[in-house]
Amino acid sequence: MNIKAVVFDAYGTLYDIQSVASVTEQAFPGYGEIITQVWRIKQLEYTWLRSLMRRYQDFSDVTRESLAYTLRCLGLKYDEADFAGIMDKYRHLDLYPDALASLAAMRDKKLAILSNGSPDMLGALVKNSGLDRVLDATISIDANKVFKPSPDAYALIESTLHIPPHEVLFISSNPWDACGAKAFGLNVAWIERVTPEAMAQACLESETLPPLTMFEILRTQMDELGVAPDHRIHGLAELPALVSAQRS
Repeated sequence: MNIKAVVFDAYGTLYDIQSVASVTEQAFPGYGEIITQVWRIKQLEYTWLRSLMRRYQDFSDVTRESLAYTLRCLGLKYDEADFAGIMDKYRHLDLYPDALASLAAMRDKKLAILSNGSPDMLGALVKNSGLDRVLDATISIDANKVFKPSPDAYALIESTLHIPPHEVLFISSNPWDACGAKAFGLNVAWIERVTPEAMAQACLESETLPPLTMFEILRTQMDELGVAPDHRIHGLAELPALVSAQRS
């Protein structure tokens, strides 16, 4: 097998979505972590619900709506400046430490992002993080107006890069995304950043389940959907060697 393109999910794969906790905690002391977790869970849920309802709104709208839901349900009062400051963090999310070097080591391949993010959000994020210097394309599902894991979202890879699915390696740390990409016909590597053993230990160390541990139970472990990724890795730094090994 000859991999010609490596395509990445953005949120949670290249960019650490938990880094929003720095601004949520500043805006709402003591609530930063729970806001971050509920916000992300509802953000994903809204993408799936809107796709099923065929009532598409772009990811910036979904992100605002899910943040408003979170703050309302937690009984937190806010002004427009607080809200805008939290939202702006999505344009400045932290890159995972191994992201830039890993992508730079694979410059002999086409490198791209396929993300639920809206074009303006992704464009700002990629530029602010410096990934615009190594990526060949940043693909938003907004072109087909349906969120991952719809097959119509993954089809944008071939129509943009002109490389067939069997020559693409798709990378995601989101289990539902890895399953969706595999069901579509892409080669898939799933990044397992949190192990079940680590979660079990976290539960033992606390009498009440911490919000982050609950989030990790719900969102970081492989789903039971009848498909499985081709490869399981634990960080982006493992990718260059994996890609090199895929040559036929």
